[in-house]
Amino acid sequence: MTLTLILTRHAKSSWDDPTLDDFDRSLARRGRKSAPLIGRWLVERGYLPEVVIASGARRTVETWEGMASTMPEATVLERNTALFHAGASTILGVLREQAAASVMLIGHNPGFADFANRIVVHPPKHDRFNDFPTAATAVIEFERESWAQIRWGSGRILDFVVPRELK
Repeated sequence: MTLTLILTRHAKSSWDDPTLDDFDRSLARRGRKSAPLIGRWLVERGYLPEVVIASGARRTVETWEGMASTMPEATVLERNTALFHAGASTILGVLREQAAASVMLIGHNPGFADFANRIVVHPPKHDRFNDFPTAATAVIEFERESWAQIRWGSGRILDFVVPRELK
């Protein structure tokens, strides 16, 4: 069985209001433009998630809303606060609990960059994969029967993009 992971870091967030808790920060103008670009890119390539799980932070929810606005039938967002500033091991734990064949996770760095680098057999030849900038999106495939079987270094990168490559 083939399992597909769409791993997306939240789009560019705003630092305009220093009184806001980090969890409540919204997207910046650039982030509101990037999210639909990534959504269209996913649709064009046929990468449509069955399940979308975000940390629940406002910027991850707004990232999904921007992406979903470009999709024919957007999946309902699930919020899992365990992904908020999660480390790679926590992200792997959340993924291992999933049942759908195509899962999208939306979260934060540095955990997402670390997770992406540890989960693939070979990283793509892309100068931004290691640092996974805002709205960076990787599509990773696994030949396993269930997410519970996923191990470090077992994924094959299908695609990787950052918003500035899309227009």
